[in-house]
Order: sequence, then C-alpha cells, then structure tokens
Amino acid sequence: MKRIIQYLVLLVSGSLLFVNVHAQQYTLLIKGGHVLDPKNGIDAVMDIALLNDTIAKVAANIDVTTAKKVIDAKGLYVTPGLIDIHTHNFIGTTPNRYLNNSYDAIAPDGFTFRCGVTTVVDAGSSGWRNFEQFLNQTIMHSKTRVLAFINIVGGGMQGGPYEQDLSDMDGKMTALTIRRFRQWVVGVKVAHYEGAEWAPVDRAVEAGKVTGTPVMIDFGGSNPPLSLEELFMQHLRPGDIFTHAYAKVKGRMSIVDDNGKLRPFVFEARKKGILFDVGHGGTSFSYSQAVPALKAGFFPNTISTDIHTGSMNGDMKDLLNVMSKFLNMGMSVPELVKATTSEAAKAIRHEELGSLSENSIADIALLRVENGKFGFTDANTRMEGDSKLLCELTVRAGKIVYDLNGLAAQHK
Repeated sequence: MKRIIQYLVLLVSGSLLFVNVHAQQYTLLIKGGHVLDPKNGIDAVMDIALLNDTIAKVAANIDVTTAKKVIDAKGLYVTPGLIDIHTHNFIGTTPNRYLNNSYDAIAPDGFTFRCGVTTVVDAGSSGWRNFEQFLNQTIMHSKTRVLAFINIVGGGMQGGPYEQDLSDMDGKMTALTIRRFRQWVVGVKVAHYEGAEWAPVDRAVEAGKVTGTPVMIDFGGSNPPLSLEELFMQHLRPGDIFTHAYAKVKGRMSIVDDNGKLRPFVFEARKKGILFDVGHGGTSFSYSQAVPALKAGFFPNTISTDIHTGSMNGDMKDLLNVMSKFLNMGMSVPELVKATTSEAAKAIRHEELGSLSENSIADIALLRVENGKFGFTDANTRMEGDSKLLCELTVRAGKIVYDLNGLAAQHK
C-alpha cells in the first residue's frame, strides 16, 4: 500500500507554503514480534499493520509513523487468534439440563480473550429443536465468534436419559437446521449414547453427507461396547473428528493399548483422513494415552478444551494450559499454534479463519512462553514442566479486547 501524502497549504507573509505530512495509514501496528502463521508459512520476526478490523499488511520493518497506535511485541509470539473447536457455551438457568441452556455451560467472553481465543465452536450443546434459542441467547450477544456443532439429539446435550432417545435423533431435521443456520453451524455432534446401536453415528454422518459438513464424535459408554476400529474404518468419513482422542475411560477402547503401544488401526484411520482432537474435558485426557502416543509421533490434528464449569476448574483450566501440557510433552510452539489456528479452521471448514493473511479479519493473539517450574495434571497424575504459554494481548476484529500488562496503553 503506497504512503499517502497530504499537502497542507499555509499562508505565510502573503505567500503560499506547501508542507508534506505523512498520513497515518493504519489504526494499529504490532511491531517486532515473532509471527507464527502456519497457513502462510511465516515463522519470523515481522510487523503486522491493521486498518480498522482488517489485516492490511504483514512485512518486516513497517514504518511506525504510519500507524495511530504501535504495540511493541518484541519477545512475543504473534499468532492468529486461537480457535477452540470443542466448547460448551449454551449458558442458561434451567436446572438439571447438563450443558443445554444450563448453569454448567459458560459464557464465551468470560474465558476466551484472556487465552488468546477469538473463535469457539460449541460441541453439541444444542440440537435442532433449540439451536435457535442458543443463537439468540448466546451467539448473538458474544464478542467472541461462536460457531456450533449441533447435536444429533434434537433436544441437545441435556444429559442422562435425554440423550438416549433414538426417536429424537433425526438426521433430516438436523440437516435442515444446518442449512438454515449455515452461517453459524459447522457440523453434527454425537455423544453420550449408551446403547449398542450404530444409529446415532450413522444418522449424524448422513446429515453430514447431505450438508457437506463434518461429524464430531465423543465415542464410548455403549453396553456392550462398540468397536473403535469399526467406527473409524466403516462409519466415519475423511474429515470427521474423533474428540477426546487421548482419553482412557471405562467402556471405551483407547488408542493406546495396555502395553503402551498405539493400536495399528489408529494409524490407518489417520491415513483415511479421520481427524484426532484433544477435547480435554474433565476426565477425557490421560497422560497414559498422550505420552506414548506423542512418543510414537501421533500428534493431535487439533487441540481443544471441552470447556465447561467442571473442566475449567479442574485439570483442564483453559486452552493455553492444555497447549502447555503438549508443549512439555514435546510439541513445538509452531506445532501448537498450527493445531489451534489453521488446522482448527480446516477441521471446521472455515479456512477464512486461522491465519494472518492480508485482507482477512484481524483476530490476533500475542503469546509468550514463561519458563519456570509448573505442574500439569490429568485425573490421576501430575506432570512437572518447565514451560508455560501465557497470553499478553488479544485483538478481535481489530479491537484490543484483552491486554494483560497494558502493552497497548504504553505506546502511542
């Protein structure tokens, strides 16, 4: 973008004097940070200039006089706004309804920006019967971008017996709802069914087929247990998402066997195109699974939280804490950022998100790695680590929405 020159015409002693003044082209300049933009292959110290809600320029050494406000990002990672593809945000006041219009769900803006998260995807809290209520009640009132998988159960994630009714699992109505609300709905969620039938999975996949959207599945708990290998190889499609990938829970085969070896069909599922998502949750992450899987080179496609009031106050805490666990298990910062930006955007088929491309919406996180002695837990084990990710500042659609240490206030 060319520098704009304004000419001021002044009358001095009866003569005209022309003065050149550099117009400020940009509303915000993030200066000198280590830019990590996996989609565009950027891993270098760069500057990012914003014009209102848009990324206008990404380059080295952008002139500070061209911006109204400058943030010194030296020593920080500058990344696309993080995307958490497994959350529960259908907050409400209905008792005994688990994560559907309930007290256990959480309002997005209360936890997102302080973690560098600018986009969340609610994972099946609502179904086709009540998605519109979720839209009007939560999505439309959030500064965070809120998208959603809708539950194959029409009533959504109400818990217990409410999620066992096969007659309320309607693929046609689910597909119609996706089409009607395509701006917000990214796919279908299957979870918590305890029967021995494949019907919930197959109906969800059918709805996904006719709408061109992925299925996210929380699998296990069936009595008798259903085969994980059959799920991957016979029911799910390339691009469908297996969440709680590193869980070890009763009633579900895990991806790592009792000898600490990754089951061979898991590699085949990845080759097929099944995506593996962390979905940490309250008890849906186990070091006994994650450590040997990562040692075998089996990294997650996406890293997410399964955040609700229970998990955020338990072992999970927030997305940066989950990322920090994987940092201390051997994933690099660029790999972590990729799993929570460009790969997350690809998984939900919204590839306009998750990058720092010029002319894209300015969703940006400034992160730092803090060194020290930290503890990270699953439901049974404590692991010590020497590194932890923290968020210094978050930009959502060009506006500074979180600033831990006042970086934006210190620089004009």
